[in-house]
Amino acid sequence: QVQLVESGGGLVQAGGSLRLSCAASGRTFSSYAMGWFRQAPGKEREFVAAITWSGGTTYYADSVKGRFTISRDNAENTVYLQMNSLKPEDTANYYCARGPARLRSPSREYEYDYWGQGTQVTVSS
Repeated sequence: QVQLVESGGGLVQAGGSLRLSCAASGRTFSSYAMGWFRQAPGKEREFVAAITWSGGTTYYADSVKGRFTISRDNAENTVYLQMNSLKPEDTANYYCARGPARLRSPSREYEYDYWGQGTQVTVSS
């Protein structure tokens, strides 16, 4: 069983930064792509970013491109989401998820089989 635990959320002013972490259990973390999604109140969950197993390729939603950076440390079984220039519309619960070994549709939830419980990010104006 794979467990994903997010941390690093909190309250920040617009223009500020946060770094989210997602720690994964299991010895095969480095074999899988990872992704970040978010869900704001009253809205559907949406794709934020994804990274291939090697970290060599990253994908971003247009809304966060240039502001957010996804990275991973396979030795630490952890994936990160560095969020800069935060806006009130970034307020959401952020989830990490495990993707397949070969990521075909990084923005599609069906690509991901394990999900964390989420960490809340609130950006005040």
